[in-house]
Amino acid sequence: MRIARFSIDGNVGFGVLEGDELDVIKGHPFAEFERSGQKVPLDKVRLLPPVLPNKVVCVGRNYAEHAAELGNAVPDVPVTFFKPSTSVIGPGDPIAYPSFSQEVHHEAELAVVIGRMCREVPRERAKDVILGYTCANDVTARDVQQREKQWARAKGFDSSCPLGPWVETGLAPADVAAGLAIQCTVNGEQRQLGRTSDMIRPIEDLIVHITEAMTLLPGDVILTGTPAGVGPLNVGDEVAVTIEGIGTLTNKVIKRG
Repeated sequence: MRIARFSIDGNVGFGVLEGDELDVIKGHPFAEFERSGQKVPLDKVRLLPPVLPNKVVCVGRNYAEHAAELGNAVPDVPVTFFKPSTSVIGPGDPIAYPSFSQEVHHEAELAVVIGRMCREVPRERAKDVILGYTCANDVTARDVQQREKQWARAKGFDSSCPLGPWVETGLAPADVAAGLAIQCTVNGEQRQLGRTSDMIRPIEDLIVHITEAMTLLPGDVILTGTPAGVGPLNVGDEVAVTIEGIGTLTNKVIKRG
């Protein structure tokens, strides 16, 4: 199923997508829930980030061609970094071009949404801690990333982590390994096109690696890396990330006010 988080008339809730309507659920999707039977048209709500993560754990250089296009070798172990919760925005929300950068890039990524608290997860249990998957854009101030040794400002600025449009629970790590198409367009022009089967390290290995070090909480998100083709965004651009079996996440770039 597809679970969306939405706002209507000042109220925030979760709903299961059915055609062009949301069936509002009682409670939240991180435990057993009931559908209320109350349905609201999708075009009458504002879609929010599908989750509010305590942390977003990102994996860099997980596609060989992307590592090569930036002149980097494939790392021996996963490169991980964080995006703060304040970087998260939802579908349709603006990406505010940071004032301290002159080169901001898009990075289309598959995001894993964690469904329950977990740590030291064995590989064979990795699928059990996943609620589902969504689209993400690891927006990056590339010049800042190259200039500063730490990536915190380059990848953690406000609005640098669009997520959405909803969480797809009907996929499994095996579907990701088989290869979901992942695409990024800017103003309708294709920039990135790859498949999740090109990941160097699969979902299960990433969960094992991350939870060796830290506890993941319900709603936490793992970004799994981007395929080749990253490139610049400018004020006024509309950037869209589409992942097969999930949907499309669209955001517009604005000048930071």
